[in-house]
Amino acid sequence: MSAGDQKKGGDKPEDMVRVAQVWPEVERAECLARGAALKWASGVFCRPEHLERLSQYRKRESQRTTSIHTRLKSMVQSYLEGVGWGLEQLQEARAELKEVSQSLKKAGLESNGNTDGVKSLERLREVSVNHCQLLAAVSNLPRLYSVRSMVLETERLVESRRLLEAHARLMDLEQWQDDILWQLHGAAGTAGSALSTEDQELVAKYFSGVGKLVDALGKELWAVVSSALALARQNPTPFVSAVRIVEREEALDQALLEERGGPRGSSRPLPPGRPRCWRACFFQVLEEAVSARFRSVSYLHTRGPGLAGHLSALQHAIMADLATVRHLLEHCVPSHYQITRAYLRASNHCLHAHLAQVSSWDLESGEIFAVLNWVLHIYNSPDMMGHPELVTEMEKEELGPLISTEGLEQLQNKYVQSVRKSVSEWMHKALQVELQDWQRDQEPDTDHEGFYQTSLPTIITQMLEENARVALMIGQSLRDQTIQMGLYEMENLLNRFREALVESGKEHRKDLSNNKNKFYLHYLLASISNCIILKKSTESLQQQQSSRSAGQFSRTPSNPLAALDRAVRRACRLVMDQLLLDLQPLLPGLMTRHWLVQGDPTPKLCTILEHHLELYGRVRPPCRQRLQEEAQWLMVVEYVRALMQKRMVCRNAEERRQLAQQMVQDDQQFREIFHGLEGEGSVPEVNPLALLPVLADFIKLKDPGMLTLEVSGLAAKYPDISEEHVSVLLDIRGDVSRDIRGAVLDLLEQSAPPLPAGYRPIFTDILVPPSTMAFCLPTAKCA
Repeated sequence: MSAGDQKKGGDKPEDMVRVAQVWPEVERAECLARGAALKWASGVFCRPEHLERLSQYRKRESQRTTSIHTRLKSMVQSYLEGVGWGLEQLQEARAELKEVSQSLKKAGLESNGNTDGVKSLERLREVSVNHCQLLAAVSNLPRLYSVRSMVLETERLVESRRLLEAHARLMDLEQWQDDILWQLHGAAGTAGSALSTEDQELVAKYFSGVGKLVDALGKELWAVVSSALALARQNPTPFVSAVRIVEREEALDQALLEERGGPRGSSRPLPPGRPRCWRACFFQVLEEAVSARFRSVSYLHTRGPGLAGHLSALQHAIMADLATVRHLLEHCVPSHYQITRAYLRASNHCLHAHLAQVSSWDLESGEIFAVLNWVLHIYNSPDMMGHPELVTEMEKEELGPLISTEGLEQLQNKYVQSVRKSVSEWMHKALQVELQDWQRDQEPDTDHEGFYQTSLPTIITQMLEENARVALMIGQSLRDQTIQMGLYEMENLLNRFREALVESGKEHRKDLSNNKNKFYLHYLLASISNCIILKKSTESLQQQQSSRSAGQFSRTPSNPLAALDRAVRRACRLVMDQLLLDLQPLLPGLMTRHWLVQGDPTPKLCTILEHHLELYGRVRPPCRQRLQEEAQWLMVVEYVRALMQKRMVCRNAEERRQLAQQMVQDDQQFREIFHGLEGEGSVPEVNPLALLPVLADFIKLKDPGMLTLEVSGLAAKYPDISEEHVSVLLDIRGDVSRDIRGAVLDLLEQSAPPLPAGYRPIFTDILVPPSTMAFCLPTAKCA
């Protein structure tokens, strides 16, 4: 720093000391500033070459300091100017306060001087109050004397239903009563006290007839409003008068409330009985008049067929009333009344309550159907609330449903349960009739195709389809529930039907000697045809039913098709039992010497088979083919079983040839009987008749050494054949040595193949009689 600079700043420490004595904070700020400056300088001039820019830094800092001093001076100057202006304002306010204080003192002195004059005016004030009261009494005397006569006249007007005149008189009386109360209230306020209870009771007693007139007028008024529909068709004048009175009262209520409740509301109290809110009462009376139609309905008059008639009468009455409201009453009331919407609201509310009461009754299915159909379809149809002239009003009003969703579900469940009870009873009766038909001494009826049938499937099918059709008139959901219920009941019926078949079979076997039921087999076949018809009906109903509703009726989904299949299987088994029963007396004659020579009893067996197959033709497909196949299996099984009895053992080659030839001839006769089976339906994968030629070839084989190969082929075709069966066949031949027998049985034991998929065993059902050998040698292989 140069000497000149030091000289210029030589007096600064002294100045700072003086300033610090006045403001101690300045010294602390000075120290902080010097420390900050030294820190900044040490950072900027840390190297000698940085001193070259010292002049630049000095010039910049000088300019910054000058700018700061200039701003400080201007700020202090403006502050001082503001302080001066404030001091001037305070001086002016002080002068004004001094003047006001002097004026108040003068006013206080003058007021104290007038106290004696005010006391002398108290007597004058009392006289003025008495004068006002007397003036009010004199001015009200004519009114007070005429109150009773006006009350009597108003009563007469009300009784004669001159409502507008009566209301005008009533308004005058109320105005007089209100004026008198207000005058008494004003006089009491002038006297410095509130209106006494005695005065209020006196006025109320004197005008007691006014309150009775209000009640009488209201009673007549609401009687007119409640009969508005009838008056509108005959003479709407009383109704128009009633509406005008209601509007007058509503306007008066509004004016009084605004007068008392406005920003400058007076202390005048509301007259007795105000506000009356007669417009709200008007709509309440209108709703009560609508509900009166529903309250008059009795429980007995709406039961059974009467309920549908009652709902129809309601429909016509409501639509007639709506027409009257829209075409007549709408012109008798102000537009803001929106009386059509009000009537719609009242009707909807009353219908909701009335239908809730009806739904709580113990209704039958027909009655529930009438309610559901009326609520879901008729009420919103173009014939009722869906009318083009009412749609707009309905949309604006947003009316709720007549019956809630939960109520509709309960009604539908009650309907399904009622129909279920009826269906169950009808099915029980139909089954009883079916059981009685089985005892008839004549063949079952046939349809146009010649198939046996009874009335059972027709009754059941028509009943279920009719119930589904009726339920669909309500909705798809109810139709699905009804179908599910019908399928459930059909399953129960089929289970009882199957039990009845079993019991019928037992009874028939007990009474074989009496030959009581000659047409037992015919009705069994008719039962099978009935099941086929019911199956088609069940499948049709299941196709109508939506998948999402399956299983809603019961916890366990119904499976009538499985029950049908069980019933058909049982009936087919009973048919086969009857065939076996007819064949049984002739079967012991097979495989005997007599049979070998004369061929009996094969022709008789064929005759029985032909008779049964002819009856099987009266059964609807596919059960007809099934019965024919089962008969074929039964005949072959019994034929082979007779062979396994070893009633005949061949003694030489000639007898083996004759035995094989007779078997082939029998097979040929059987084939002629069953010749139509292939053309009428599916043929089984293993034809049981093909077994007889195979066994005949096995028996007539001339070279016993070829038996091993023959048995191998037999086991390949019929893998269920056992060693016992082959051993019996070897015994029947009568020419098989022990070695060949052992080789054949060993081969069969080693090559026992598993049963292929879809193979129906035939030898499994044929039991081999036990051997008559007393003992076996220990060194020989037991046959």
